[in-house]
Amino acid sequence: MELELYQNILMLVFATTFIMGWVVSKTDFCTMGAISDWVNMGSTARFKAWMLAAFSALLLTTILGSLDLIDVTLTQSNDTANPPYNASTFAWPRYILGGFIFGVGMTIGSGCGNKTLIRMGSGNLKSVIIFSMMALGAYLMIFTNFGYDAFLSWMTPAFIDLTSFNIQSQDLGALTAYFTQTDALNTRLFLGAIISIAALAYIFKMKSFRQDKHNILAGLTVGICVAFVWYLTSGSMGQELLEEIDMIDERPYGLGAQGLTFVQPSAHVAQFINTSFDLTYVTFALIAAFGVITGSFVYSIVNKSFHIEWFNSKMDFVNHLTSGFLMGIGGVLAMGCTIGQGVTGVSTLSLGSFLALGSIVFGSALTMKIRYYQLMYEDEANLYTATMASLADLNCIPNKWRCLEHV
Repeated sequence: MELELYQNILMLVFATTFIMGWVVSKTDFCTMGAISDWVNMGSTARFKAWMLAAFSALLLTTILGSLDLIDVTLTQSNDTANPPYNASTFAWPRYILGGFIFGVGMTIGSGCGNKTLIRMGSGNLKSVIIFSMMALGAYLMIFTNFGYDAFLSWMTPAFIDLTSFNIQSQDLGALTAYFTQTDALNTRLFLGAIISIAALAYIFKMKSFRQDKHNILAGLTVGICVAFVWYLTSGSMGQELLEEIDMIDERPYGLGAQGLTFVQPSAHVAQFINTSFDLTYVTFALIAAFGVITGSFVYSIVNKSFHIEWFNSKMDFVNHLTSGFLMGIGGVLAMGCTIGQGVTGVSTLSLGSFLALGSIVFGSALTMKIRYYQLMYEDEANLYTATMASLADLNCIPNKWRCLEHV
């Protein structure tokens, strides 16, 4: 019975991400593209579409929590969530470094984990290479000792154990309640409502965005899908599954309250293959990714936009190899990607999610600037001079420290 319940959840997740894949393909929703538009052209339309996704997901998650339709506390523990966005251990170094690495990787490959799946569905073979390398990086981080040896071994001493302050969660509600001496859950619901409503009011303040049907459709669809998946995995169905988990003979990998994130699936694919197709690894994450790919594929067929795309040079091939590996490493280290942390994690008000998102945006923006200066100055620009000019453009260092004139 419990395994049947799990299968029902997987089918609903597939249907949800199929819709998401279709709409994202139709509207060209892309976080990296949003950052590029903002940094290079000063256009915030697609960035507001991402904001709409994140804060509509936050509003809906807050409403579901206030109605007791989901248990938001499930996101606090490794035993009840995958990943635990609101764990009481605030692992700030991994959010910062992991987010930065992921931001660099997605910019080199011109798209995040979700965008990689979308492009795979529409026939882009370059994205298959990115996904394969992302799978390798993520597999090393999750299923081997590489993640601990390379990162966590020296990061862990800097982690902050919030329980030493009698704080059980890193969500903004719990942190605010600590200082205001109020109830953590009620404070979280209050902040979730205030922050999401204020953000949505800001987004729709501009008439040009209110008339932008494509970006509104994209943002709302992604936000609703994220909130609905929380309902599936931390609502009554998910809670029932967790309560009866010990009765499942062949327990599927990674059960618990789970949101949409698109680096983890690549590692599960790698492990699925490595274990000779052990059905234990037909996971929530894997099915979610398959749903996005299928939705994108069907849309591209219906819209007659499906086409095979391959590399145009050896350097293009190397860049995509590097991109995928960095996204796999960084996405797992940061415990999420642009969707995983930037929308799903933000919808839980996790402080780590906001930190990871900021690092992803910074890593992406900095990489864009560096590549731009290297393109414009060619032989005059090396990595150091291009980086200094880029940091000056981003107001991270004084303008007098730049080594190249502003372009």
